[in-house]
Amino acid sequence: MAKLGRNDACWCGSGKKYKACHEEFDRKIEYYKNLGHLVPSHRLIKTPEQIAKIKEACKVNVEILDTVAEKICIGMSTEDINTIVNEVTYRNNAIPAPLNYEGFPKSVCTSINDAVCHGIPDENEILMDGDIINVDVSTILDGYFADSSRMFLMGNVSEEDRKLVEVTKEAMLKGLEQVKPWTFLGDMGQAVNDHAKAHGYSVVREIGGHGVGLEFHEEPWVSYVSKKGTEMLLVPGMIFTIEPMINMGGPDIFVDEENDWTVYTDDGSKSAQWEIQVLVTEDGHEVLSW
Repeated sequence: MAKLGRNDACWCGSGKKYKACHEEFDRKIEYYKNLGHLVPSHRLIKTPEQIAKIKEACKVNVEILDTVAEKICIGMSTEDINTIVNEVTYRNNAIPAPLNYEGFPKSVCTSINDAVCHGIPDENEILMDGDIINVDVSTILDGYFADSSRMFLMGNVSEEDRKLVEVTKEAMLKGLEQVKPWTFLGDMGQAVNDHAKAHGYSVVREIGGHGVGLEFHEEPWVSYVSKKGTEMLLVPGMIFTIEPMINMGGPDIFVDEENDWTVYTDDGSKSAQWEIQVLVTEDGHEVLSW
């Protein structure tokens, strides 16, 4: 972190002198750094103005997911979901973040049953009775990013599949309970992992959450197979996703060779994921998009 004089303008853009703004804050971060912990850079700490803009993007993201929730049904294609996402996104003068991101061809990820993540909408992929599907929506509004996903149960879903979806949601919320300033990302990751394993499930290791707000994917990378007291220090102003991918079977995965995007469970077991976008606050956390 750049060293500032006490009477210099604070790095956060508040217009206040450093000594009256973030000097003590930075000293606390430096203390943890000197203990050997990974700490966030100033760029990962969002200003009040940036947070306000990110929240506006999150409102659109939630509206998109709410609209999908209202309209999703058996017999609909995943391309129909893509159409809904586009309609609501562009109506709000926003941009779908996944579209053309590193070559991704659609505006939303739709991952059914044994698809762990990054499912590509297709007019020939039809939602069937008994399916479970994750719809992952990411939105850019005025240059700021929002990202969250939900699971949907189609019709007569088996009890074991319902349990997987519910326990995955519970695991995400167990992790959320651990998000508070001056603790560590590993506290959250272990809470997620412990809850999933207690129910006999496994957690995907290779794919995790991420910082988000000024970019689609920022630091830190967020693991759900981490340990309490490890990973990056959490401080007020950080924004990241909690999005564990939990498998009914083993944790191993593979990427579809045909589209080079969609990730599947290696053993063909079902997988579930919920994703929320979280702000670390002075006294805990705030969920921005769900």
